[in-house]
Amino acid sequence: SDEKVQLVEAYYRAQGLFRESGQPIPLYSRTIHIDLERIQAVVAGPKRPQDIFPLSDARKSFRSALAAPKERAGYGLNAAESDKMVRIEVGGQVVELSQGAVLIAAITSCTNTSDPGVLITAGLLARNAAAKGLFSKPWVKTSFAPGSRSVAAYLSNANLLKGLEALGFHIVGYGCTTCIGNSGPIPAALSRALQENGLIGAAVLSGNRNFEGRIHPDAQATFLASPPLVIAYALSGSVDFDFEEMPLGQDPSGSPVFLRDIYPTRAEVDRIIRANIQPEIYTENYNNLYESNSRWNNLEAPEGDIFPWKPDSTMIREPAFLIDSPIHVSAISPIKSACALAVLGDSITTDHISPAGRISPDSVAGKYLLNLGVNPGEFISFGARRGNHEVMVRGTFSNQRLNNLLSPHHAGGFTRYIPDGKEMTIYDASLRYQKEQIPLILFAGKLYGSGSSRDWAAKGTFLLGIRAVIAESFERIHRTNLVCMGVLPLQFSGGENLNELGLTGAECFTIIDFPGINETGEMLTIAADKPDGKRIEFKVLVRIDTPLDLAYFAAGGLMRKVFSDLSI
Repeated sequence: SDEKVQLVEAYYRAQGLFRESGQPIPLYSRTIHIDLERIQAVVAGPKRPQDIFPLSDARKSFRSALAAPKERAGYGLNAAESDKMVRIEVGGQVVELSQGAVLIAAITSCTNTSDPGVLITAGLLARNAAAKGLFSKPWVKTSFAPGSRSVAAYLSNANLLKGLEALGFHIVGYGCTTCIGNSGPIPAALSRALQENGLIGAAVLSGNRNFEGRIHPDAQATFLASPPLVIAYALSGSVDFDFEEMPLGQDPSGSPVFLRDIYPTRAEVDRIIRANIQPEIYTENYNNLYESNSRWNNLEAPEGDIFPWKPDSTMIREPAFLIDSPIHVSAISPIKSACALAVLGDSITTDHISPAGRISPDSVAGKYLLNLGVNPGEFISFGARRGNHEVMVRGTFSNQRLNNLLSPHHAGGFTRYIPDGKEMTIYDASLRYQKEQIPLILFAGKLYGSGSSRDWAAKGTFLLGIRAVIAESFERIHRTNLVCMGVLPLQFSGGENLNELGLTGAECFTIIDFPGINETGEMLTIAADKPDGKRIEFKVLVRIDTPLDLAYFAAGGLMRKVFSDLSI
C-alpha cells in the first residue's frame, strides 16, 4: 500500500539508510570493492553447497571429483571407470550414458524462484532452445516448482511458459519438491543401468542444498545452479560437459548450437520484466491467499486447546519423548563403560544423520511402515513423516551414503555391536545396547552436523540412546540442538582424533569426572580401555558454550527445562 511505502521510506530516511543519487557516500567502518567484470556464473557440488567453482571449470571439476578419493569428497574411480559408457533404452530410444548423466533437472521453489530476473532468463533460454530444435535429453527428469503463483502469472503474461513446457519444465507445484527429495522415481531401467554399471548419476537443481543422498538415491552427484543453467544441463544431458567448447545440439539446418547462441541478453530480460511484472500480479495472488485453496479449506480440523493425538497414526504421533521417555537417562548421570554406535569421518551433514528424502521399502523405517499396512507408494518421505518419531528414529543414520568405520563393508546405516562383534543396523544395535543398559557415544571428524533438517538430526540421535558426540569440530546450530536434546557435544583438543590416538572406536569408553559440568568451556578426560587391558586417556573440550546451554543441558534438554519452569 502507499501508506506502507511511505512508512518504509520515512523509517530508512530517519536511520540514514535511504540512498539517492548525488548524495555524499556515507562513512562506513569497512568498504568492500568488487570488480563486476570478474563476476561469473558458478556451480556448487557435487556433494556440498560450499564447494563452489566457475561454470567454465564445471567439467574439469567433475572429472577431478571422479578420480578423487572418497574421503576427499570424490568417487575414487580409475581412468577406465571414469570413461565408461553404457547403451540402454529409455522411453523407446536407445541412448548412450556416461559418468555424470543428468537424471534430474529441477527448477525448485527455494532460493532462486523469488527472483524474476533469473526466471525470465530461464523462460527466454527455454523458448530460444525450442526454436532452435533443442530439447531436454530423454533420460532427464525435468520439473518446475516455483515458490509462488505470481511466477506462473508473469511467465504466462510474457508468453514464456510454452517454451519451458516444450523442454519438459511444467509447473508441478508451489513448494518443496526435488530440493527435499520429492522428485519421485526415475525409470527402473535407468536406475538399474546406473547401479549395475557403476555410473555416477547427477542431479542439477536451483536449490541451496545438495548433501549426499538428499535429492535422489541414484543421484550420487548433485549440483546447485541458477534456473537458466538447470535448463542448460537438461539440454546437455550431462555434467561432464563444457558449455564453451561443446555444442548443445544442431539447429534444423545442421549448424551447431552453443549455449551462448541462445542465452538472452540482460537488456531483453529487463525489457520483459518492465512490460510484464506489475504490482497487481502480487496483490491478486496474495490478497485471497487463505481462500484460494478449497481442498485445504475444506479439511476437517479438530477444535480445542489440546491436539487429539491418534496412537495408530503413521503420520503424526505424540512426541512424549521430549518430556518423558522410557529411554530417558538424566543428562548429568555418569557415562561409564560406553560403546561407540558409529565412527564417522569429516563433513557428516544432518542429511547423513537424518535423511529427508525417500523411504526405501527395504530400510528399517520402510519395514516398520510395511508392518503397519502402509503401501510403499504411500511412504512419501522422511520429510513428510517428521511428525512420527517412530519413523524418524528408524531413519536416523540410515542415509545410504553414510560410511561407518565400525562396519566398513556395509554402506548406509550399519554398525558393529561391540560386545559380540556382530554387524547389524544402527537402529537394531541401539535397541540391544539400551536393553543391556550400555551407554552410547558417537565419534566424528570435522564439521559435524552441517546441513539442514537439524532438529531431527538431534532428536534422532537422542532417541537412539547416544549420550555424547565426540567430534573434531561442530556446526554451530546442530551443536546447540544436541545440547537442547540433552546430548553432550565434546570436541577433541590439540588437533587429536581417534586415528592419531591409536584408537578404532571398538574400545570401552568412560568419561572421567562426569557429571560435574558447572561452567562453560570445561575440559574432561576420556578413558579408552582396549580389549588387551591397555588404557589410553585423552582430553576433550565440553562444547556447552553459553550459560543458557548449561541450564538446558542440566535439565536434560530444552523441553524438559521449559516443562520444569512451567511446573514451578
